[in-house]
Amino acid sequence: MKAVVAMSGGVDSSVAAYLLKKQGYDVTGLSFELWDARDTKKADTCCSIETIEIAKDVAEKLGIEHYTVDVRDAFYKHVIENFCSSYISGATPNPCILCNKFIKFDFLLKQAEKLGAEVLATGHYARIEKKRQESGVRSQESKDKNTSRITPAYRTGRHHRFRLLKGIDPKKDQSYVLYVMTQEWLSKTIFPLGELKKEQTREIAKGLGLGNALRTESQEICFIGSGNYVDFIKSFAPDSLKPGPVVNTEMKVIGEHKGVAFYTIGQRKRLGVQSLKALYVAGIQRQNNTIIVGSAEDAMKKAFKVKDLNWISIEPLLKPLRAKAKVRSTMEEADATIIPIENQGVMVEFDSPQWAPAPGQSAVFYDGNIVIGGGVIE
Repeated sequence: MKAVVAMSGGVDSSVAAYLLKKQGYDVTGLSFELWDARDTKKADTCCSIETIEIAKDVAEKLGIEHYTVDVRDAFYKHVIENFCSSYISGATPNPCILCNKFIKFDFLLKQAEKLGAEVLATGHYARIEKKRQESGVRSQESKDKNTSRITPAYRTGRHHRFRLLKGIDPKKDQSYVLYVMTQEWLSKTIFPLGELKKEQTREIAKGLGLGNALRTESQEICFIGSGNYVDFIKSFAPDSLKPGPVVNTEMKVIGEHKGVAFYTIGQRKRLGVQSLKALYVAGIQRQNNTIIVGSAEDAMKKAFKVKDLNWISIEPLLKPLRAKAKVRSTMEEADATIIPIENQGVMVEFDSPQWAPAPGQSAVFYDGNIVIGGGVIE
């Protein structure tokens, strides 16, 4: 069976390619030429010119073919423009989720088809359950008859479903950024690292003599690297960042901000306000160019709306659902009730307040290791 592996030049995708070849797949490596490849050779970013060269070297060492695909125009349209416009509007986007949704899997599957491959693989730490469930709806009623809790059997409606699961390494689980995957994508995708821990991946790479075995993982935004995202936004839209008032929770002006794109919910530093107590960004009002600051408690929220939903493991909700949820990839899931709002997404109500849910970020819903779905916080 032929498989296309997305190779970024990092250790994860390199080991994923090796594991598939070891399992007997006819493997082809594929790298993307993204934004930063236009003007830079920085090695600390995904899919830069230098990391593509690393991917080519790894492919040669593994004895597999390797291709590069230019997706710069699509990346600019779907990721760069969205990233900048979101910050300018006072929201906080997640470019990795945008890339997965609009670029990676869509383009990779199209290229895989052109190359005659049956499956696609990436180096994500997540798993896919490919065992199809029998048709039907199975749910367990909670004490509140108007609220359901989905059992591990999961309701499937009239369609069988593939399910996205967490990777076994809790430190590296990437299911949060993959909630946008569709059933078609899941049915054609393999995550070879889902059953591994990061340390095991590095050991395999060292055993193969791969030069990227100990390469430090970048924590930066791929198209910005070690630069400043605000400077990037300034270059994108120079007239978009305008100073405005900083107010407290009583709407009293206590300072001036540099432009709403400089701030995100929960931010503590660089507020431009002198105060004897710690202050955090508790709200951003784009319509009047105002930043609201308050205590840590003011930055916490118990309930908020979520739009642009993608339900992976269940049909769209018809009644409230008890589940686990989280609003950033690094946090632990917490108990919540997900309440459908007709034609308006859902309301997520946590049992206890959560730290700084930011509009533009994603809320992702879980039942144990299973990703139920998710959406964008309003």
